[in-house]
Amino acid sequence: MGLRGYIAKRIVYSVILILFVISLNFIIFMLLPGDPTTLFLNLRTIYTPEQLEAAKQRLRDLWGIGDPVHIRYAKYVVNMFTWQFGESMTVSTGVPVSLKIQEFLPNTILLMGGSVILAVIIGVILGVLAAHKRGKMFDTANVSISMVFNSLPVFWMAMMFVLIFFTTLRWLPSAHDVPGEWATNMPRPLVISGSLPTTVFSVNTAETMRFFVGRLKHLILPLATLTLFQYGAFLLLTRASMLESLTEDYIVTARAKGVPERNVLFKHALKNASLPLITTAAISLGFVFSGAMITETVYTWPGLGRLIFESIGWLDYNILQAIFYVIGLCVIIANFIADILYGIIDPRIKYA
Repeated sequence: MGLRGYIAKRIVYSVILILFVISLNFIIFMLLPGDPTTLFLNLRTIYTPEQLEAAKQRLRDLWGIGDPVHIRYAKYVVNMFTWQFGESMTVSTGVPVSLKIQEFLPNTILLMGGSVILAVIIGVILGVLAAHKRGKMFDTANVSISMVFNSLPVFWMAMMFVLIFFTTLRWLPSAHDVPGEWATNMPRPLVISGSLPTTVFSVNTAETMRFFVGRLKHLILPLATLTLFQYGAFLLLTRASMLESLTEDYIVTARAKGVPERNVLFKHALKNASLPLITTAAISLGFVFSGAMITETVYTWPGLGRLIFESIGWLDYNILQAIFYVIGLCVIIANFIADILYGIIDPRIKYA
């Protein structure tokens, strides 16, 4: 089977997995005991009898509540594929869930995506060097430090960072994603002058720098917390894979030919030891959309993790089922991409 056939087969498998995720979501949220309309309505909001009945009717129409199970399931599948998740039931009642997710999504991608990328880079580089210096002080120190950071509770690390860098040193802010002053003085990096059709766009360098610095200062502490917590897993996995690769005959041959040690490590050994790393990195990136609930809560970072936390408190099942579905979808896509990368990185792998 060639690459095209393999991709087609993997697409079919992925669609089946997506349907399985949707089915599991349906069972968890739609087949709960009792009247689903009481679960999917914010009963903390004061409704008139007419408003309450109208809200229940909208839910019945959207999810097919009251219809036979197979019709409800068909409507549910269509709603999931078309991103019709209903309305949020939190403080901002009435806002579509899809818009609520879009509001928090950029911050989660910035924080979680950035931390995973940094953790992979730091972990792989240190893991390669630790394997190269196996048994020496560098190896022992890096393995020990990575295990310590990986074992510490995330909330404790976050609180220590706040204590050191905000309370004591006053170097970095302790919460939120933007400075408080932006509420009244928002940076305007893009200057728009004129009117259509002669509108002119220009970049204000000073405002751009103020925007970049303000965002970066609020990002550093949560990003450092998650990076330090995650990089150890990649370091240990890289080290274990590299130790196995460094004993292969082709490595001995490359060194006998006088290939520079850097090329031996990163171009020969690491390439052949990278398959488990690709799998782990793909799964980590797939779970980016789950957010970092504890870290985002400690730092009051407005991401999907904090949205999940708030939705649990508000019993906002509309948001919870949507996020669970999106997480499952992203993990499936990430694994699909990893399967394709296997054959690109390691030509010994045959598509079948």
